[in-house]
Formats: sequence, structure tokens, C-alpha cells
Amino acid sequence: MDINTVTDVVRQPLDPPGAQWQAGDAFLAGGTWLFSDEQPGLRRLIDLMPLGWDTLTASDSGLQIGAMCTIRDLYAFSSPSDWLAAPLFTTSCEAFLASFKVWNAATVGGNICMSLPAGPMITMSVALEATYTLRAPDGSERMVDAADFVTGNNANILTPGEVLRKVDIPASALRKRHAHRRFTLTQLGRSTIFMIATQDQAANDLLLTITAGTTRPIRLAFDSMPAAEELARRIDEVPDEIWFDDANGTPDHRRHLAVHYAEEIRAEFTSGSLS
Repeated sequence: MDINTVTDVVRQPLDPPGAQWQAGDAFLAGGTWLFSDEQPGLRRLIDLMPLGWDTLTASDSGLQIGAMCTIRDLYAFSSPSDWLAAPLFTTSCEAFLASFKVWNAATVGGNICMSLPAGPMITMSVALEATYTLRAPDGSERMVDAADFVTGNNANILTPGEVLRKVDIPASALRKRHAHRRFTLTQLGRSTIFMIATQDQAANDLLLTITAGTTRPIRLAFDSMPAAEELARRIDEVPDEIWFDDANGTPDHRRHLAVHYAEEIRAEFTSGSLS
């Protein structure tokens, strides 16, 4: 879609790119959402691609994902053999309501910063205990837990001119066992709920992440595998206003799915069927 309100595009941005931020600006990553709808308040685009923040770097400490890394590149990433949870990269990429053309342009950081309930890069990074590095207009940086970044439907903690620089996933999380459940109304539809659970190989703990069915990610941690009743109770304690309501599901439906899938996941871990 042509955005006829834009009068300027910054092709060679400063680093930090928000140094000259002004009202009417928007950061341009893949642009797959930006160019899909009217943007009446937009006057200037700041193109982040020339900054080269698109790398995927694996090390002993984990995986660093540049904010401009495309979904296609994350999907094609070949991980170390001991990263048992690495298949969640593939699972999360496939959870996009998007064609291969969108995969070639859409970025990990863009999906996170859109902060929609069904954003699968949010699901993946929260479940894998990631931290985000945010760069302010003055060049200073702060690190935040992925679980604290999204605050509601299309809302997050970014301040004007602040940008997501990178996502760091610790190796300790990538070496965990994992299970996931996802429900959609149609085979290739938007997620009604997307849940991921992980467990340390040497423990009987449980880390359960609920997204898409909630306006912000919910992460429930248990030091030991909970009984079915305790797990259901913790989910029922999620405040009513957190459950998302749209054409893909009512809050009651999503809460029901969360309890149902959580018990399936608990049984899967308990049975020892995971490697």
C-alpha cells in the first residue's frame, strides 16, 4: 500500500537511529505490517536495514538474534546438536499467518515490536527466557526480560525513539526439553492460543508460557512438576482482563484451551516421552 503522508525516508540512519526522532516518525524494518494498512499520522520512515542488525550468532552462551534477522533466516538456522529446544524456532516461524514472501521480509524484531497477542516471535523468545537489548536515542542501552516487554495488545515498554537492537537466548534454555500446543480456527489461521513449556534435563521443573490467548505473555514457573489441580488453579488465577477477546476466540474459550493444553503438556512431561 502506498502511504501518501510520508514525505521523507532516511536511508542511511545514524546509530542510534532514534537520535533525530520526531513526531510522525516510524522505524522501518521489513515493512510487512507498515505497508499493509493506512498510517495517517506517519510523516517519515527511518530504514533500519542498512544498520546490519540481521545476524544470527551462536556461541557457548547461547544465540544472539539481530532485530533485523528475517523469519526466513531464523527458519533456516542450523543449531548445535545439544540445543534440544531449537526446533521451537521452526515451530514459531510456522505459526505466522504469512506467505513465504512475508517470511523473506518480516523481521524477528518487527514482530516483537508490533506486540500483538499472536506474535510468534514473542512466544518463542519469552518461552526461551530471552533478554532484549533496547537502544535509546542517546545511544544508551537497557536489557529487559522478554516476558516484561509486551504490556498489552499492540503495546510495549518502548519509549519514543527507542528501538529493539537484539534478542539474546541463553544456552541453558536452549538445552531444555520442550513441548508446545497451538490452536487455530483454520489450518493456516491466526493463533487462538500458543503455549510452550520447557523443562531442565536434570530437574522436574516446569516453565509454561501462554500467548495469543492473552493480551500479554503469561509465564508460569514451577520448581517441581505441579499436580493437575495446581496447574489448572494457576491458569485460572490469570486475571479476566488479560484474556484476549477477538474474532478468533472468546476469553472463556481461550482460558479453557489453556487449561486443557496445559494438562496435556503436564502429562507428556510426566510420562517421560520427551527426549
